[in-house]
Amino acid sequence: MEEKLELKYPVVVEGKYDKARVCEAVSSPVITLDGFGVFRNEEKKALLKRLCREKGIIILTDSDRAGNFIRSRLKDFLKGEIYNVYTPCVKGRERRKERPSADGLLGVEGFSGSDLRELLLPFAGEGGLKVSHITKAELYGLGLSGGTGSAKKREMLASELGLPAGLTADAFLEAVNTFIHEKEFYNAYKRCFNVG
Repeated sequence: MEEKLELKYPVVVEGKYDKARVCEAVSSPVITLDGFGVFRNEEKKALLKRLCREKGIIILTDSDRAGNFIRSRLKDFLKGEIYNVYTPCVKGRERRKERPSADGLLGVEGFSGSDLRELLLPFAGEGGLKVSHITKAELYGLGLSGGTGSAKKREMLASELGLPAGLTADAFLEAVNTFIHEKEFYNAYKRCFNVG
């Protein structure tokens, strides 16, 4: 069994099953949102605000529409250090559920502890968080932001890179710069758009 990761920041997940799965991979604090319940829980919101301001947090919600909605709403009221981690978009359902989610994607609890460990590894130890240094200008130059059809191109490349669908240009850039090596990014771009 792999050693559990000691992360620089606590991990915020949707529910208790997600927490149980993430705790297989990390020894750091894991905080549950209780799904949409967090938005009615003033104490939980105050805790998250303080953590964000004083230390920073990792947000690891499901990569479906509901998870992305929760992530977006959190970013509306949280100020400070926020690091988004995205699970790959994998079709399926969790074992404990009779049916898949509305989007038909595996949630955080559907991934193995070792898969989650791999996703969270950049936040362990003393190393830096960013693995790429793609700029907004480069994104624009590649036609992935600010132009006609850029959202569709971004969607295609996100799929090729295993990132969730529907990311804004800023969220896409953040995800790329945190999790995707520059070489991998440009190779995926070339494959997607048949660029020599």
